[in-house]
Amino acid sequence: MLPDDVRRLAEGLIADHLPGGGWTFAFDRAVRRAGACHHADRRITVSRHLAERAEEDEVRQVLLHEVAHALAGHRAGHGPRWRAACARVGHSGGRLHERPIAEDRARWVGTCPAGHEHRRFRRPERALSCGVCSRRFDRGALITWRRADPV
Repeated sequence: MLPDDVRRLAEGLIADHLPGGGWTFAFDRAVRRAGACHHADRRITVSRHLAERAEEDEVRQVLLHEVAHALAGHRAGHGPRWRAACARVGHSGGRLHERPIAEDRARWVGTCPAGHEHRRFRRPERALSCGVCSRRFDRGALITWRRADPV
């Protein structure tokens, strides 16, 4: 989506569900999460990386997820109050992303002996083993790291 379209969508949802509450919208540079609800600042943010790659419905669901956080309060987490707020605003309630938003920008690529690829934004400081190959740390599934090719 184009940034102006995301901003219009966000401001419309905030006006519909959080009227007069002083809530605002902004983009952030998050690479691991899609959006955030900043209660102290009364601001909802969406990753600029997500906005560049996502369809309108996906961005809408991220925004509704964060609006529900704003309605439920900062201590609600993803508990019953938040789920009830999701139902009120029309959020699907499901997890939107399993992988980092801008994984293609990760600077480190790792491969285990079985060939599974792993990406990290920072160079791992300790040995890591492949979670696909073994649920526990396994020296036989150690990941070998290299710098990613420039994007």
